[in-house]
Formats: sequence, C-alpha cells, structure tokens
Amino acid sequence: MWDVMFWPIVACVLLPWLLVYLGLHVVQRGIIFIDIAMAQMASMGICVAVLFHLNLESPATFAIALGFTLVGAAIFSVTGKRTSQVPQEAVIGIAYVVAAATAVLLLSRAAEGDEQIKQMLVGNILLVTPMEVWKCFGLFALVGVLHFALRQNFLLVSFNRNGAYEKGLRVRWWDFLFYAVFGLVVTSFVRIAGVLLVFSYLIVPAVCGINLAASLGRRLLIGWLIALIGGVGGLFLSF
Repeated sequence: MWDVMFWPIVACVLLPWLLVYLGLHVVQRGIIFIDIAMAQMASMGICVAVLFHLNLESPATFAIALGFTLVGAAIFSVTGKRTSQVPQEAVIGIAYVVAAATAVLLLSRAAEGDEQIKQMLVGNILLVTPMEVWKCFGLFALVGVLHFALRQNFLLVSFNRNGAYEKGLRVRWWDFLFYAVFGLVVTSFVRIAGVLLVFSYLIVPAVCGINLAASLGRRLLIGWLIALIGGVGGLFLSF
C-alpha cells in the first residue's frame, strides 16, 4: 500500500498550505467561486492543448492554460469595482459557464474527449509523480515568498478594501497581481488534482478556520489541519 500511496500523501501534505491561505483571501473578498472559475479557465486551456494533440505535461500546454487564467485575471480585476450594480460573483459565474461550455465543445472534437472531461474534474492525484510534486511545491514556495514580501498590501486589499482605497493603493492593479498569481497556482494544481479538489482545498478549510477563530494566524492553523486531515484521510478512504 505504501508504495502506491506515498507520493499522493506527500502531495496532500506539502501542497495545500498555500491553497488554504489563498482561500482565506477569496472568502474574505466574497468571491467564493472565483477559484473554480479560474480552474475551469485553466482546464479550457488544457482542452485547447488536447485538441491540438499536445503532450499534457509539456511546457506548451502549461503556457496555454496559464494564458487563459491570465485573461481571467484581467477580467476579474477590471470588474471588481468599488461600487457596481452588478455583483462580481455574477461575472465570475458567467466566466465559469462560458469556460465550462467551451471546454466541453473543444473536447467534443477530440477522440479522447470523455476521458479528458473526467480527468479535468476528478484529477489523478493517486497517480502523481515525484517530479510533479516537487515542481508544484517549488512554484508554491516562490508564490508564498511573494505573498509574504507583499503581505501588507495583499491583506489590506482583501481584508480592508476601503482602507486600501483611502491609503491610495492602486487596488485594481493589486487585484490583477493577486488574480494572476492565484491563476498560476490553480493552473499548476488543477493538472494534479482536478477542478473539484482545487475548489475543496481553497474553500472548505478557509470557511472552517473563519468560523472557528478570529485571528488570521489561528484561521491558517485550523485550515491547514483540516486540509491535512481531510486530504490524507480521503486518500486512505479512496484506497
């Protein structure tokens, strides 16, 4: 059993920590479904790669998926206005539906379409390789360093948006940077775990942490514990 489960367990231990942190930002911003929308946009890019018969592990496929997520980052940063009659969740919902419908349409043109749709939603974390784990962990570590270095502005924009405007921050540009980095993380992890698990790791631990603690540090700790227990426990139940 350990030969089969070792690297999936390592992935569930090393990778969710950043997703939980980003999930706290997402919940605080009130844009709950942006993660699944961004994941779906990344998947749409992967579908384009499938249509052109590219290797799904190739840099070209990753670049296409990342390109679609950056388009999403630009859209969401522009639509996140301080005051608007249209809630941003509506824009996010539209983006998700369009991306999902486009993905299905693209895969309908590929012989392996049905299998790719299943792969896109469920992922293959049970088949993750050591190289995939370490590459994803290295990327997450770099993103974590970036967020730590710029934490004051990121936290201000997410947790005290009016204060960010009063301080004179260019909120829309900070939104784009957040969404772009967020899209990079989602694009990397969705290839390993699929859309559904990405959504679960981002939202469920964050919501539990917010309900059980008041400070950011305690919310992170609770979220990390829930992600660890849920991920590893889910693997053993699956096995």
